[in-house]
Amino acid sequence: MNATTQTDIAEEDRLRADFYDFLGALLAGPPDRALLDRTAALKGDDTALGQAIGTLARIAAKTNPAQVEREFTELFIGVGRGELLPYASYYLTGFLNERPLAALRGEMAALGITRAPNVFEPEDNIASLFEMMAGMITGRFGAPVPLARQAAFFNTHVGSWAGHFMADLEQARSAVFYAPVGTAGRIFVDIEREAFRMMAN
Repeated sequence: MNATTQTDIAEEDRLRADFYDFLGALLAGPPDRALLDRTAALKGDDTALGQAIGTLARIAAKTNPAQVEREFTELFIGVGRGELLPYASYYLTGFLNERPLAALRGEMAALGITRAPNVFEPEDNIASLFEMMAGMITGRFGAPVPLARQAAFFNTHVGSWAGHFMADLEQARSAVFYAPVGTAGRIFVDIEREAFRMMAN
């Protein structure tokens, strides 16, 4: 996605955006040594999300880039296709490049979000959607997007399927490093969904 400006935002929103960006980076491609080291340095706590982060940090400390690249390939690329297809269209319709992708492209145009020229994945890839959420929070694509608009985007394009995908990632046959990524992602998506639900009441 193409970036524009970034504005000072509340600390809790900065933390939300940082976690969306972190998950997006892990799901966009196999992490390099620097990202693995950053992941290994994370500290968890007694919350469900904190425990998942702690598990992820411990596994990252024992994982090298070659191992996680093989795992990423088995999960998302494979021979012909990977174990999982991380696209909204697939999870919502059973097919790639369907109506959810067309709807997302319309929403992106309305929000002023354009696909970066070096990105060839369909825009409804989970990593891209997490990057979009982070960008809306921080104003990376212009001014920060109001919470109500964030909620509408989340409920339509993320909350409608990302929890299911993350649960599948937790249980995927090839997942070792990515199993706690799935756990953390599932819990975080649930937290976001509940926060937006409470905001609407």
